[in-house]
Amino acid sequence: MNRDNKTREITDLKLEVIPRQEHGISRKGISENALKVLYRLNKAGFEAYLVGGGVRDLMLNTQPKDFDIATNATPEEVRKLFRNCRLVGRRFRLAHILFGRDVIEVATFRGHHGSEKGDKGEKGEKSASQSNDGMLLRDNVYGTIDEDAQRRDFTVNALYYNIDDFSVRDYAGGVEDLKNRVIRLIGDPETRYREDPVRMLRAVRFAAKLDMTVNDATAAPIPALAHLLRDIPAARLFEESLKLLQSGHGLKTYQLLRDFNLFTPLFPILAEHFTEDRNSKCEQMIELVLKSTDERVASEQRINPAFMFAAMLWYPLETRAEEIAFESGLSYYDAFMVAANDILDEQVKSIAIPRRFTAMIRDIWQLQLRLSRRSGTRAYKLLEQNKFRAAFDFLEMRGEVEGGQLKELATWWDDFQKADRDGRNDMVQVLNKASSVKKVRRRRKVKPRRRKPTQES
Repeated sequence: MNRDNKTREITDLKLEVIPRQEHGISRKGISENALKVLYRLNKAGFEAYLVGGGVRDLMLNTQPKDFDIATNATPEEVRKLFRNCRLVGRRFRLAHILFGRDVIEVATFRGHHGSEKGDKGEKGEKSASQSNDGMLLRDNVYGTIDEDAQRRDFTVNALYYNIDDFSVRDYAGGVEDLKNRVIRLIGDPETRYREDPVRMLRAVRFAAKLDMTVNDATAAPIPALAHLLRDIPAARLFEESLKLLQSGHGLKTYQLLRDFNLFTPLFPILAEHFTEDRNSKCEQMIELVLKSTDERVASEQRINPAFMFAAMLWYPLETRAEEIAFESGLSYYDAFMVAANDILDEQVKSIAIPRRFTAMIRDIWQLQLRLSRRSGTRAYKLLEQNKFRAAFDFLEMRGEVEGGQLKELATWWDDFQKADRDGRNDMVQVLNKASSVKKVRRRRKVKPRRRKPTQES
Protein backbone atom coordinates (compact mmCIF):
# COMPACT_ATOMS: atom_id res chain seq x y z
CA MET A 1 0.00 0.00 0.00
CA ASN A 2 1.32 3.42 -0.98
CA ARG A 3 2.16 5.38 2.19
CA ASP A 4 2.62 8.81 0.57
CA ASN A 5 0.80 11.22 2.90
CA LYS A 6 -0.17 13.47 0.02
CA THR A 7 -1.75 10.94 -2.31
CA ARG A 8 -2.58 7.74 -0.43
CA GLU A 9 -6.26 6.84 -0.48
CA ILE A 10 -7.64 4.13 1.82
CA THR A 11 -9.61 1.50 -0.09
CA ASP A 12 -8.72 -1.93 1.32
CA LEU A 13 -8.28 -2.15 5.09
CA LYS A 14 -5.58 -4.25 6.71
CA LEU A 15 -5.81 -4.98 10.43
CA GLU A 16 -2.83 -4.32 12.66
CA VAL A 17 -3.13 -5.33 16.32
CA ILE A 18 -0.99 -3.23 18.67
CA PRO A 19 -0.40 -5.04 21.98
CA ARG A 20 -0.86 -3.39 25.37
CA GLN A 21 2.84 -2.71 25.95
CA GLU A 22 3.26 -0.80 22.66
CA HIS A 23 0.43 1.73 22.49
CA GLY A 24 0.69 3.52 25.85
CA ILE A 25 -3.05 3.73 26.59
CA SER A 26 -3.83 3.33 30.29
CA ARG A 27 -7.22 2.60 31.79
CA LYS A 28 -6.50 5.47 34.19
CA GLY A 29 -7.22 7.83 31.29
CA ILE A 30 -10.63 6.26 30.61
CA SER A 31 -13.66 7.43 32.57
CA GLU A 32 -15.02 5.07 35.22
CA ASN A 33 -18.45 5.09 33.60
CA ALA A 34 -17.03 4.09 30.22
CA LEU A 35 -15.11 1.25 31.88
CA LYS A 36 -18.31 0.08 33.61
CA VAL A 37 -20.09 -0.15 30.25
CA LEU A 38 -17.16 -1.91 28.58
CA TYR A 39 -16.79 -4.47 31.35
CA ARG A 40 -20.50 -5.26 31.58
CA LEU A 41 -20.81 -5.78 27.82
CA ASN A 42 -17.72 -7.96 27.86
CA LYS A 43 -18.95 -9.98 30.83
CA ALA A 44 -22.28 -10.57 29.06
CA GLY A 45 -20.40 -12.21 26.19
CA PHE A 46 -20.35 -9.29 23.74
CA GLU A 47 -17.41 -7.66 22.01
CA ALA A 48 -16.81 -4.20 23.46
CA TYR A 49 -14.36 -1.55 22.29
CA LEU A 50 -13.54 2.04 23.12
CA VAL A 51 -13.55 3.59 19.66
CA GLY A 52 -12.93 6.73 17.62
CA GLY A 53 -11.97 10.03 19.16
CA GLY A 54 -11.44 8.60 22.64
CA VAL A 55 -8.73 6.21 21.42
CA ARG A 56 -7.28 8.84 19.09
CA ASP A 57 -6.94 11.43 21.86
CA LEU A 58 -5.48 8.94 24.34
CA MET A 59 -2.83 8.00 21.79
CA LEU A 60 -2.06 11.71 21.36
CA ASN A 61 -1.70 12.01 25.17
CA THR A 62 -4.67 14.36 25.46
CA GLN A 63 -7.73 13.84 27.66
CA PRO A 64 -10.76 12.81 25.59
CA LYS A 65 -13.90 14.88 25.91
CA ASP A 66 -16.17 11.91 25.19
CA PHE A 67 -15.87 8.15 25.39
CA ASP A 68 -17.77 6.26 22.70
CA ILE A 69 -18.15 2.50 22.60
CA ALA A 70 -18.71 0.07 19.74
CA THR A 71 -20.10 -3.42 20.25
CA ASN A 72 -21.71 -6.35 18.45
CA ALA A 73 -24.70 -6.07 20.82
CA THR A 74 -27.79 -4.55 19.19
CA PRO A 75 -29.33 -1.43 20.76
CA GLU A 76 -32.14 -3.55 22.21
CA GLU A 77 -29.61 -5.96 23.77
CA VAL A 78 -27.72 -3.04 25.27
CA ARG A 79 -30.94 -1.69 26.76
CA LYS A 80 -31.60 -5.04 28.46
CA LEU A 81 -28.20 -4.86 30.17
CA PHE A 82 -28.54 -1.27 31.41
CA ARG A 83 -31.58 0.12 33.18
CA ASN A 84 -30.14 3.61 32.75
CA CYS A 85 -30.22 3.26 28.96
CA ARG A 86 -32.29 5.07 26.37
CA LEU A 87 -32.31 4.49 22.63
CA VAL A 88 -31.99 7.55 20.42
CA GLY A 89 -31.77 8.40 16.74
CA ARG A 90 -33.67 7.41 13.66
CA ARG A 91 -30.96 7.77 11.04
CA PHE A 92 -28.40 6.09 13.32
CA ARG A 93 -29.85 3.98 16.13
CA LEU A 94 -27.74 4.47 19.27
CA ALA A 95 -27.86 3.53 22.92
CA HIS A 96 -27.13 6.24 25.50
CA ILE A 97 -26.11 5.01 28.94
CA LEU A 98 -26.85 7.76 31.46
CA PHE A 99 -24.73 8.35 34.54
CA GLY A 100 -26.17 11.64 35.78
CA ARG A 101 -24.91 14.25 33.31
CA ASP A 102 -22.32 11.86 31.90
CA VAL A 103 -23.57 10.06 28.79
CA ILE A 104 -21.73 7.06 27.33
CA GLU A 105 -22.73 6.49 23.72
CA VAL A 106 -22.86 2.88 22.55
CA ALA A 107 -23.14 2.05 18.85
CA THR A 108 -23.66 -1.35 17.26
CA PHE A 109 -21.10 -2.31 14.60
CA ARG A 110 -22.24 -0.94 11.25
CA GLY A 111 -22.51 -3.27 8.28
CA HIS A 112 -22.45 -2.65 4.53
CA HIS A 113 -25.62 -1.42 2.86
CA GLY A 114 -27.64 -4.27 1.47
CA SER A 115 -26.29 -6.85 3.90
CA GLU A 116 -28.90 -9.24 5.21
CA LYS A 117 -28.39 -8.50 8.90
CA GLY A 118 -30.41 -5.49 9.94
CA ASP A 119 -31.92 -4.87 6.49
CA LYS A 120 -35.38 -4.71 8.04
CA GLY A 121 -36.38 -2.72 11.09
CA GLU A 122 -38.77 -3.73 13.86
CA LYS A 123 -41.78 -2.74 11.73
CA GLY A 124 -40.42 -4.26 8.54
CA GLU A 125 -39.20 -1.00 6.96
CA LYS A 126 -35.82 -0.81 5.29
CA SER A 127 -33.08 -0.09 7.82
CA ALA A 128 -30.86 1.58 5.23
CA SER A 129 -31.85 4.07 2.55
CA GLN A 130 -30.15 6.71 0.43
CA SER A 131 -31.28 9.80 -1.45
CA ASN A 132 -30.78 10.18 -5.20
CA ASP A 133 -27.59 12.17 -4.46
CA GLY A 134 -26.16 9.31 -2.41
CA MET A 135 -26.88 10.79 1.02
CA LEU A 136 -27.65 8.25 3.73
CA LEU A 137 -31.16 8.78 5.07
CA ARG A 138 -31.24 5.73 7.34
CA ASP A 139 -28.34 3.48 8.29
CA ASN A 140 -29.41 0.88 10.84
CA VAL A 141 -27.49 -1.94 9.17
CA TYR A 142 -25.48 -4.02 11.62
CA GLY A 143 -22.34 -6.00 10.87
CA THR A 144 -18.91 -7.04 12.14
CA ILE A 145 -16.08 -4.97 13.57
CA ASP A 146 -14.24 -5.28 10.23
CA GLU A 147 -17.24 -3.85 8.39
CA ASP A 148 -17.63 -1.18 11.06
CA ALA A 149 -14.03 -0.07 10.52
CA GLN A 150 -14.70 0.32 6.80
CA ARG A 151 -17.73 2.46 7.58
CA ARG A 152 -15.72 4.87 9.79
CA ASP A 153 -14.93 8.24 8.28
CA PHE A 154 -11.24 8.94 8.95
CA THR A 155 -8.27 6.66 9.53
CA VAL A 156 -7.48 8.24 12.89
CA ASN A 157 -11.01 7.36 14.03
CA ALA A 158 -10.80 3.69 12.96
CA LEU A 159 -8.92 2.72 16.12
CA TYR A 160 -10.48 0.26 18.60
CA TYR A 161 -9.28 -0.29 22.18
CA ASN A 162 -10.18 -3.85 23.18
CA ILE A 163 -11.22 -4.17 26.84
CA ASP A 164 -10.72 -7.94 26.64
CA ASP A 165 -6.94 -7.92 26.07
CA PHE A 166 -6.19 -4.14 26.19
CA SER A 167 -4.82 -4.11 22.64
CA VAL A 168 -5.55 -1.47 19.97
CA ARG A 169 -6.91 -2.64 16.62
CA ASP A 170 -5.83 -0.36 13.77
CA TYR A 171 -7.67 -1.05 10.51
CA ALA A 172 -6.61 1.82 8.25
CA GLY A 173 -3.13 2.98 9.19
CA GLY A 174 -4.57 5.43 11.67
CA VAL A 175 -1.59 5.18 14.03
CA GLU A 176 0.78 6.12 11.22
CA ASP A 177 -1.45 9.03 10.21
CA LEU A 178 -1.46 10.21 13.84
CA LYS A 179 2.33 10.22 13.78
CA ASN A 180 2.39 12.09 10.45
CA ARG A 181 -0.45 14.39 11.57
CA VAL A 182 -2.66 13.68 8.56
CA ILE A 183 -6.46 13.66 8.27
CA ARG A 184 -7.44 11.07 5.67
CA LEU A 185 -10.81 9.64 4.64
CA ILE A 186 -11.42 5.91 4.40
CA GLY A 187 -12.77 5.04 0.94
CA ASP A 188 -13.49 7.21 -2.07
CA PRO A 189 -13.74 10.82 -0.78
CA GLU A 190 -16.48 12.00 -3.13
CA THR A 191 -18.66 8.98 -2.36
CA ARG A 192 -18.16 9.40 1.39
CA TYR A 193 -18.99 13.11 1.24
CA ARG A 194 -22.13 12.45 -0.74
CA GLU A 195 -23.19 9.84 1.84
CA ASP A 196 -22.87 12.48 4.55
CA PRO A 197 -21.76 16.02 3.58
CA VAL A 198 -21.08 16.84 7.25
CA ARG A 199 -17.90 14.76 6.84
CA MET A 200 -16.43 17.78 5.04
CA LEU A 201 -16.96 19.86 8.18
CA ARG A 202 -15.51 17.09 10.35
CA ALA A 203 -12.36 16.94 8.21
CA VAL A 204 -11.80 20.66 8.77
CA ARG A 205 -12.69 20.49 12.47
CA PHE A 206 -10.25 17.65 13.17
CA ALA A 207 -7.49 19.36 11.18
CA ALA A 208 -7.89 22.53 13.26
CA LYS A 209 -8.38 20.76 16.59
CA LEU A 210 -5.51 18.29 16.21
CA ASP A 211 -3.20 20.68 14.32
CA MET A 212 -3.09 18.32 11.36
CA THR A 213 -3.17 18.61 7.57
CA VAL A 214 -6.01 17.35 5.39
CA ASN A 215 -4.67 14.80 2.91
CA ASP A 216 -4.75 16.03 -0.72
CA ALA A 217 -7.12 13.30 -1.93
CA THR A 218 -9.41 13.97 1.03
CA ALA A 219 -9.35 17.74 0.45
CA ALA A 220 -9.70 17.83 -3.35
CA PRO A 221 -13.49 17.28 -3.75
CA ILE A 222 -14.55 19.56 -0.91
CA PRO A 223 -14.89 22.97 -2.64
CA ALA A 224 -17.00 21.50 -5.45
CA LEU A 225 -19.24 19.54 -3.05
CA ALA A 226 -19.66 22.26 -0.39
CA HIS A 227 -23.14 23.05 -1.76
CA LEU A 228 -24.35 19.65 -0.48
CA LEU A 229 -24.42 21.13 3.02
CA ARG A 230 -27.58 22.99 2.01
CA ASP A 231 -29.39 19.63 2.10
CA ILE A 232 -28.43 18.99 5.74
CA PRO A 233 -31.16 19.77 8.30
CA ALA A 234 -30.63 23.22 9.82
CA ALA A 235 -30.94 21.80 13.35
CA ARG A 236 -28.03 19.44 12.74
CA LEU A 237 -25.91 22.26 11.31
CA PHE A 238 -26.57 24.34 14.43
CA GLU A 239 -24.98 21.59 16.54
CA GLU A 240 -22.13 21.27 14.05
CA SER A 241 -21.55 25.05 14.08
CA LEU A 242 -20.99 24.95 17.85
CA LYS A 243 -18.49 22.11 17.49
CA LEU A 244 -16.71 24.02 14.76
CA LEU A 245 -16.60 27.48 16.29
CA GLN A 246 -16.96 27.08 20.06
CA SER A 247 -14.66 24.18 20.91
CA GLY A 248 -11.53 26.24 21.47
CA HIS A 249 -10.17 26.28 17.90
CA GLY A 250 -12.81 28.45 16.28
CA LEU A 251 -10.57 31.00 14.57
CA LYS A 252 -8.39 28.39 12.86
CA THR A 253 -11.48 26.37 11.94
CA TYR A 254 -13.13 29.46 10.40
CA GLN A 255 -10.04 30.15 8.30
CA LEU A 256 -10.03 26.57 7.01
CA LEU A 257 -13.77 26.71 6.32
CA ARG A 258 -13.17 29.80 4.20
CA ASP A 259 -10.30 28.07 2.37
CA PHE A 260 -12.55 25.12 1.47
CA ASN A 261 -15.65 27.22 0.57
CA LEU A 262 -17.53 25.62 3.47
CA PHE A 263 -18.36 28.76 5.42
CA THR A 264 -20.84 30.30 2.97
CA PRO A 265 -23.30 27.35 3.03
CA LEU A 266 -23.46 27.78 6.81
CA PHE A 267 -23.74 31.59 6.78
CA PRO A 268 -24.92 32.57 3.29
CA ILE A 269 -25.97 36.01 4.47
CA LEU A 270 -22.34 36.90 5.21
CA ALA A 271 -21.04 36.14 1.71
CA GLU A 272 -21.67 39.64 0.32
CA HIS A 273 -19.48 41.08 3.10
CA PHE A 274 -16.46 38.91 2.26
CA THR A 275 -13.43 40.38 0.50
CA GLU A 276 -10.32 38.92 -1.10
CA ASP A 277 -8.04 40.24 1.64
CA ARG A 278 -10.56 39.15 4.33
CA ASN A 279 -10.35 42.55 5.97
CA SER A 280 -13.86 44.00 5.76
CA LYS A 281 -15.46 45.19 9.00
CA CYS A 282 -17.59 42.05 9.02
CA GLU A 283 -14.57 39.77 8.57
CA GLN A 284 -12.61 41.65 11.24
CA MET A 285 -15.53 41.18 13.64
CA ILE A 286 -15.76 37.44 12.91
CA GLU A 287 -12.07 36.94 13.64
CA LEU A 288 -12.30 39.09 16.76
CA VAL A 289 -15.24 37.22 18.28
CA LEU A 290 -13.78 33.80 17.44
CA LYS A 291 -10.42 34.73 18.93
CA SER A 292 -12.21 35.92 22.09
CA THR A 293 -14.23 32.68 22.22
CA ASP A 294 -11.07 30.58 21.91
CA GLU A 295 -9.48 32.50 24.77
CA ARG A 296 -12.55 32.02 26.99
CA VAL A 297 -12.62 28.28 26.27
CA ALA A 298 -8.91 28.03 27.09
CA SER A 299 -9.45 29.79 30.43
CA GLU A 300 -12.58 27.69 31.13
CA GLN A 301 -14.89 30.71 31.11
CA ARG A 302 -18.53 30.44 30.10
CA ILE A 303 -19.44 31.03 26.48
CA ASN A 304 -22.83 31.68 24.92
CA PRO A 305 -23.62 30.96 21.25
CA ALA A 306 -25.93 33.99 21.15
CA PHE A 307 -23.03 36.40 21.62
CA MET A 308 -21.04 34.83 18.78
CA PHE A 309 -24.00 34.90 16.37
CA ALA A 310 -24.88 38.48 17.38
CA ALA A 311 -21.35 39.62 16.55
CA MET A 312 -21.07 37.69 13.29
CA LEU A 313 -24.39 38.98 11.93
CA TRP A 314 -24.07 42.59 13.10
CA TYR A 315 -22.75 44.21 9.92
CA PRO A 316 -25.29 42.47 7.65
CA LEU A 317 -27.91 43.80 10.09
CA GLU A 318 -26.58 47.37 9.85
CA THR A 319 -26.53 47.22 6.07
CA ARG A 320 -30.06 45.84 5.89
CA ALA A 321 -31.38 48.45 8.35
CA GLU A 322 -29.93 51.30 6.29
CA GLU A 323 -31.45 49.87 3.11
CA ILE A 324 -34.89 49.53 4.69
CA ALA A 325 -34.77 53.04 6.18
CA PHE A 326 -33.78 54.52 2.80
CA GLU A 327 -36.35 52.59 0.77
CA SER A 328 -39.32 52.76 3.15
CA GLY A 329 -38.88 56.10 4.89
CA LEU A 330 -39.09 54.42 8.32
CA SER A 331 -37.11 55.82 11.22
CA TYR A 332 -33.76 54.10 11.67
CA TYR A 333 -34.94 52.43 14.89
CA ASP A 334 -38.02 50.94 13.21
CA ALA A 335 -35.95 49.89 10.19
CA PHE A 336 -33.42 48.33 12.54
CA MET A 337 -36.10 46.22 14.22
CA VAL A 338 -37.46 45.02 10.86
CA ALA A 339 -33.94 44.22 9.67
CA ALA A 340 -33.19 42.24 12.84
CA ASN A 341 -36.16 39.98 12.15
CA ASP A 342 -35.18 39.62 8.49
CA ILE A 343 -31.57 38.69 9.24
CA LEU A 344 -32.48 36.09 11.85
CA ASP A 345 -35.24 34.62 9.68
CA GLU A 346 -32.74 34.15 6.85
CA GLN A 347 -30.00 32.72 9.06
CA VAL A 348 -32.15 30.08 10.76
CA LYS A 349 -32.90 28.58 7.34
CA SER A 350 -29.32 27.27 7.20
CA ILE A 351 -28.47 27.07 10.91
CA ALA A 352 -31.49 26.63 13.17
CA ILE A 353 -30.53 28.91 16.06
CA PRO A 354 -32.96 28.11 18.94
CA ARG A 355 -35.35 30.82 20.11
CA ARG A 356 -33.68 31.13 23.50
CA PHE A 357 -30.59 32.34 21.65
CA THR A 358 -32.32 34.52 19.05
CA ALA A 359 -34.05 36.38 21.91
CA MET A 360 -30.67 37.16 23.47
CA ILE A 361 -29.24 38.16 20.08
CA ARG A 362 -32.03 40.73 19.72
CA ASP A 363 -31.36 42.06 23.24
CA ILE A 364 -27.66 42.54 22.49
CA TRP A 365 -28.47 44.30 19.20
CA GLN A 366 -31.11 46.60 20.68
CA LEU A 367 -28.81 47.66 23.50
CA GLN A 368 -26.27 48.85 20.93
CA LEU A 369 -28.76 51.58 19.99
CA ARG A 370 -29.27 52.58 23.62
CA LEU A 371 -25.70 52.61 24.93
CA SER A 372 -25.01 56.06 23.48
CA ARG A 373 -27.88 57.54 25.55
CA ARG A 374 -26.37 58.01 28.98
CA SER A 375 -27.69 61.31 30.38
CA GLY A 376 -30.05 61.58 33.35
CA THR A 377 -30.73 58.18 34.87
CA ARG A 378 -30.34 56.26 31.62
CA ALA A 379 -26.79 55.04 32.31
CA TYR A 380 -27.84 53.60 35.69
CA LYS A 381 -30.87 51.87 34.17
CA LEU A 382 -28.81 50.38 31.37
CA LEU A 383 -26.31 49.04 33.86
CA GLU A 384 -29.12 47.03 35.48
CA GLN A 385 -30.16 45.33 32.23
CA ASN A 386 -29.67 41.54 32.26
CA LYS A 387 -27.79 41.57 28.97
CA PHE A 388 -25.77 44.71 29.67
CA ARG A 389 -22.45 42.92 30.11
CA ALA A 390 -22.80 41.03 26.84
CA ALA A 391 -23.87 44.23 25.07
CA PHE A 392 -20.89 46.11 26.53
CA ASP A 393 -18.42 43.38 25.49
CA PHE A 394 -19.82 43.58 21.99
CA LEU A 395 -19.58 47.39 22.02
CA GLU A 396 -15.89 47.06 22.88
CA MET A 397 -15.39 44.75 19.88
CA ARG A 398 -17.17 47.22 17.63
CA GLY A 399 -14.88 49.92 18.97
CA GLU A 400 -11.83 47.82 18.08
CA VAL A 401 -13.11 47.36 14.53
CA GLU A 402 -14.37 50.91 13.88
CA GLY A 403 -12.42 53.10 16.32
CA GLY A 404 -13.36 56.79 16.67
CA GLN A 405 -16.44 57.76 18.69
CA LEU A 406 -17.44 54.13 19.14
CA LYS A 407 -14.18 53.36 20.90
CA GLU A 408 -14.58 56.47 23.06
CA LEU A 409 -18.09 55.31 24.00
CA ALA A 410 -16.79 51.87 24.99
CA THR A 411 -14.05 53.49 27.09
CA TRP A 412 -16.66 55.68 28.85
CA TRP A 413 -18.74 52.63 29.78
CA ASP A 414 -15.67 50.79 30.98
CA ASP A 415 -14.77 53.72 33.26
CA PHE A 416 -18.39 54.05 34.42
CA GLN A 417 -18.52 50.41 35.53
CA LYS A 418 -15.25 50.70 37.43
CA ALA A 419 -16.09 54.04 39.12
CA ASP A 420 -17.56 54.33 42.61
CA ARG A 421 -20.91 56.02 43.26
CA ASP A 422 -19.51 59.57 43.38
CA GLY A 423 -17.40 58.96 40.31
CA ARG A 424 -20.42 57.77 38.36
CA ASN A 425 -22.43 60.81 39.43
CA ASP A 426 -19.65 63.09 38.24
CA MET A 427 -19.47 61.34 34.86
CA VAL A 428 -23.23 61.65 34.34
CA GLN A 429 -23.25 65.32 35.42
CA VAL A 430 -20.62 66.09 32.78
CA LEU A 431 -22.88 64.47 30.20
CA ASN A 432 -25.93 66.34 31.50
CA LYS A 433 -24.15 69.70 31.19
CA ALA A 434 -23.02 68.88 27.66
CA SER A 435 -26.55 67.81 26.81
CA SER A 436 -28.01 71.05 28.25
CA VAL A 437 -25.66 73.18 26.15
CA LYS A 438 -26.72 71.33 23.02
CA LYS A 439 -30.39 71.81 23.86
CA VAL A 440 -29.91 75.57 24.40
CA ARG A 441 -28.18 75.87 21.06
CA ARG A 442 -30.98 73.99 19.37
CA ARG A 443 -33.64 76.17 21.04
CA ARG A 444 -31.94 79.48 20.28
CA LYS A 445 -33.97 81.18 17.61
CA VAL A 446 -32.56 83.51 15.04
CA LYS A 447 -34.38 86.86 15.14
CA PRO A 448 -35.95 87.71 11.83
CA ARG A 449 -34.63 90.80 10.13
CA ARG A 450 -36.91 93.78 10.28
CA ARG A 451 -37.85 94.87 6.87
CA LYS A 452 -37.61 98.50 6.00
CA PRO A 453 -41.00 100.04 5.43
CA THR A 454 -41.69 100.60 1.79
CA GLN A 455 -42.42 104.16 0.70
CA GLU A 456 -45.66 104.81 -1.01
CA SER A 457 -45.28 106.36 -4.35
